[in-house]
Amino acid sequence: MNETAELAPAVRSILDAARERDLPSGRVSVAPRSLPDAFAAAEADGRVPTIAEVKPTSPTTEGERSGDPAALAREMVAGGAAAISVLTEPEHFGGTTDDLAAVRAAVDVPVLRKDFLLRESQLDAVEADVVLLIARFLDDDLSTMLDAARERGFQVLVEVHDLAELERAVDAGATLVGVNNRDLAELTVDLGTFERVAPRAPEAVTLLAESGVSTPADVRRMREAGADGLLVGSAIMDGAEDGTVTEQTRRIVNA
Repeated sequence: MNETAELAPAVRSILDAARERDLPSGRVSVAPRSLPDAFAAAEADGRVPTIAEVKPTSPTTEGERSGDPAALAREMVAGGAAAISVLTEPEHFGGTTDDLAAVRAAVDVPVLRKDFLLRESQLDAVEADVVLLIARFLDDDLSTMLDAARERGFQVLVEVHDLAELERAVDAGATLVGVNNRDLAELTVDLGTFERVAPRAPEAVTLLAESGVSTPADVRRMREAGADGLLVGSAIMDGAEDGTVTEQTRRIVNA
């Protein structure tokens, strides 16, 4: 990992916790549900391909959103989500691998494991259809981790924040890339990040816009900039407080 990169204290704390987390024993082998097929089905149905995220809390949100993860995921799928993302980071996001297992048993769409994975053995904590690898935190280990994930059957979403990381991701063999609009130093969001990075992505790469998509106008802006799909958390999870998760999901996917 590039230790010289400027990171917000909250991000440094997340990485410290990830290094200290107990490592699983054994090795998983996954027969994944196809994320490209799920995206294609959404497009054919006139929906914006969206990964809706089950996220109890985060360093950039206030309080904790209640609700059974499996029930929330079912509501998101009912609203048209093409796939579900589940936070499994416990200390800062309130997630667990048990949450992911419950969600994957409850829905029939692909499920992404959202976590901060720094070592190969951390891939073996739970079965998922897709895993997230963050280029900023893996540096020269990105290619090794990408290969290790695929050997287990996972599809891999590689997250980048700038053009240099996009180039590293593509060189490592990534075919599914998420551009995170949240800056890791200030934790601020700028949708222009996706607009700057997306034009440099190869045609064969499936591009997701991550963070900051809150309104139908945001959805349209990211799609016009080249987003093949979206990963949306807070804008949908805010509906957990008043029972409108399905409606909030529809608002995004039908934009």
